[in-house]
Amino acid sequence: MKPSLMLRALLPALLLSSIAAAQPPSAQAPSSQPLSAQPPTAQAPEAFIADYASKHQFNGTVLVKQRGEVVYSGSFGEANRAFAVPDTRQTKYRIASITKLFTATLVMQLVEQGRLDPERTIATYLPDYAGPAAQRVTVHQLLNHTSGIDNMDKVTSAEQAISEGIPAYQHPWSSDQLLARFASGPLVHEPGKVFDYNNGDYVILGKIVERLQGKRFDEVLNERILQPLGMTDSGMLYQHDIVEGLASTYFMRDDLGRLVNDLPVYPENWYAAGAMYATADDVLKFSDALFSGRLLKPATLATMFTPGLDDYGYGLWSYTTKVDGKPYRVVKRPGQIMGAQSQLYRFLDEDLTVVILSNTGTTDLDEFVAAIGKRYVTARQARR
Repeated sequence: MKPSLMLRALLPALLLSSIAAAQPPSAQAPSSQPLSAQPPTAQAPEAFIADYASKHQFNGTVLVKQRGEVVYSGSFGEANRAFAVPDTRQTKYRIASITKLFTATLVMQLVEQGRLDPERTIATYLPDYAGPAAQRVTVHQLLNHTSGIDNMDKVTSAEQAISEGIPAYQHPWSSDQLLARFASGPLVHEPGKVFDYNNGDYVILGKIVERLQGKRFDEVLNERILQPLGMTDSGMLYQHDIVEGLASTYFMRDDLGRLVNDLPVYPENWYAAGAMYATADDVLKFSDALFSGRLLKPATLATMFTPGLDDYGYGLWSYTTKVDGKPYRVVKRPGQIMGAQSQLYRFLDEDLTVVILSNTGTTDLDEFVAAIGKRYVTARQARR
């Protein structure tokens, strides 16, 4: 069984990292019938999106850009259910583990500057790091989740989270405390040998970015990515901040049979692993800049996109999918924290990007994003 499948089997959608959404389409579980049995040409892409959103209770925004042009934009459902505020293209969403791709980009910018070597260990850049991984785990292994460090997410069921709470996220830990308490544990795997999706790996990377830049992670993020790209509707979430236009998030309580408010948490505790918010347009700005080489050089991007264990590169999954029997290179960055779900999906050979941001845990976005992408590829092939 692939590690991503194993994790999906163990952890329900409530759980608090991107694990539930973090798998390539080859590992997806279909809803009613396999996608392979659904002809991509049966519906125009726009009609398919509307139909799927309705049938699968999708709440959120979908944005599709192909060959330099936004070819689809649509929002569904409500950003705030108590006040019946609709989701719109301007709605800000929690983007969960898409944050990891921003963090990986900041790390690789340091590599390009000659200030960081991915093959050096944690202790090289954090000499006061107290965990046993200090001299054994490399930056490369943090980036591709093969560090072997004990996983910081110990909650294994929705019932446990509801009854016992979520220790890493329901106390106001500082990033230094997160590092010491949740990302400095024992080595449970030999470094480099096992893929284990661990938010703690990206907590460590965030602290390395801070140490080398001499600034807080959010300041580096603003200076290196958000401000240069004009991403004015994006940032890091903090419990003490009120973000205008931010969607409330809701998850499905199976025991109650309805959506409920997400559990109370300190969103900043996801830190460099998952604490960002953005609009769909801002995620697209980041995607455009990243994949066009404006943030990193082509050779650096090639390194990021090189699949390791579980087809994971640096901050994203990288693999080959097929549309009408033809192979296409795809990279994918999903995210999920309770009701917050997100997808950044890119066909590298087709200049096609699909962004999906959602504020309810009601829809299988792995299936949805793959189906959208395949339909737009097929539609373009038909026009040739």
